[in-house]
Amino acid sequence: MVRVLAFLFLVTAALALDPLPPERIQALAAYSNAHGGHALLIRQNGKTLHESYSNGHTQNEPHRIYSGTKAFWCLTAFAAEKDGLFKLDDHVADTITEWQSDQRRSKITIRQLLDFTSGLEPLFGLHQNDFKDRAAAALKAPLVGTTGKSFIYGPASLQVYHELLKRKLREKEQTPIRYLERKVLGPLDLGPQRYLPDPKGTPLLAAGFMQTALQWSELGSWLLKHEEIVSAFKPGNVNRAFGFGIWNNHAAESKSAREVDVEDTLDKKWHAQSWGNACLCRSAPADLIACLGSYGQRLYIVPSQKLVIVRLAKDSKPNDAQMLRLLFANTR
Repeated sequence: MVRVLAFLFLVTAALALDPLPPERIQALAAYSNAHGGHALLIRQNGKTLHESYSNGHTQNEPHRIYSGTKAFWCLTAFAAEKDGLFKLDDHVADTITEWQSDQRRSKITIRQLLDFTSGLEPLFGLHQNDFKDRAAAALKAPLVGTTGKSFIYGPASLQVYHELLKRKLREKEQTPIRYLERKVLGPLDLGPQRYLPDPKGTPLLAAGFMQTALQWSELGSWLLKHEEIVSAFKPGNVNRAFGFGIWNNHAAESKSAREVDVEDTLDKKWHAQSWGNACLCRSAPADLIACLGSYGQRLYIVPSQKLVIVRLAKDSKPNDAQMLRLLFANTR
């Protein structure tokens, strides 16, 4: 009887979802097309509401998702914690033992690497495919901010995380790439990705993956089924709109919410960035989370509406607030 009631509750909840108005979907599609859009996919409760490809692009064409890559690697941290490899609040120096003698580095936690509050210089040069040794450079990255109090977006912290995971997996005769494929990509029915290894074989964690709209949407659909993971994307204390490679719209429910152009803000030096009360769009649901990649690559997920939206593009000036307002204005 309990199982029957639970099933009926789920069915009722699914039927209660308000579908997005077709005219709003068409407005977003038109906007996307006019601003360099290549693909737009909208799925709600597992059903495709809209799928279109424009400006000469097709369904089966993979696109660079740039920083959308980060979330996949960050998911390995939750798998590793579940497997008992570490806890997110462990100190990095417990594994990266060469940091133990450094008074400041020894205080950095794994969580701070993944919410970008470690204080490490970003080292954007690590993005280069011919960088000789990403791990060595990241481990020696200068501490330019205050650990736990400075949000510094960039590849260095993620490359330190890769080295930590590599050392944790060594005794199990596994590699971080293989672990990613088994624990994250496999459950999403995704195969090996574009890892952009350096000459030492170390992949780039900050970018590199190429996926179709349908492939990237699988991450959104998977997260909708795993609320415990979504709730674990706890943002850092400095930038409450970001954590573990995922941006969020939580501040939208506050009267003091401030729409922020993420890419414009990230173009500034880290110490000149302002993230107080930041949200993506005041009109969009506060539970919206997103993966944001350069040039308008977007994966939006709205758990309360069982909604997944993927946009692939070559957009020199993506505007999250405007795009989301086209869908959600006056619907909250």
